[in-house]
Amino acid sequence: MTTTVFIAGTDTGIGKTHAACTLLHALRAAGRDACGMKPVASGCVETPQGLRNDDALALLAAGADAGLPYALVNPVALRDPLSPHLAAAHDGVTITLAPLRAAFEQLAARHSTVVVEGVGGWLVPLAPGLSASDIARQWQLPVILVVGLRLGCLNHALLSARAVVADGCHLLGWIGNRVDPSMDAPEENLDTLRALLPAPCLGVLPHGVAPAQAAGCLAAAVAALD
Repeated sequence: MTTTVFIAGTDTGIGKTHAACTLLHALRAAGRDACGMKPVASGCVETPQGLRNDDALALLAAGADAGLPYALVNPVALRDPLSPHLAAAHDGVTITLAPLRAAFEQLAARHSTVVVEGVGGWLVPLAPGLSASDIARQWQLPVILVVGLRLGCLNHALLSARAVVADGCHLLGWIGNRVDPSMDAPEENLDTLRALLPAPCLGVLPHGVAPAQAAGCLAAAVAALD
């Protein structure tokens, strides 16, 4: 049976990809045949092979099979670095879950663990009546919330966690990511998050350390996926 998890974020630019890649390295170090997936990505660039997204390429490189077809890892690639519903409109595309699910099922058939990274924050719109949260909700994926450790993270984390739970998803835990190395009182903020979030801390990622080297920080996340 394939183990799956959805990596959500408290906002855009707080390190979902960094956390997902670190988790992939940690899973592989534990002997798991793990791969990553970025169902929807905006801000892609034209290459001779087609549209490519840096986050999706990072997930592909961090997984057990770097030779996977790109279209399975990132089935919806959008040009403009905008909210997906706007980027899709600019590209003349309507995002639906069916092709995303088809790619996900192919990955799940090939690998024992699939780490699915969301886009933006929990409620970012993908299309009319469809948001990023619907990927986790409709596919019944447990959620790990990445909290970017910077000023304002307490409110963002608590609101995001409340939304995850309200949508009926299982909040497996959270990962702290030190995006701001000059943040005041980081340990006190971490203690507050541990006290107030309704799920355990599954690791804290240091600033400026590559995913392969930071993998040991996510031992608790690997254990939570057993």
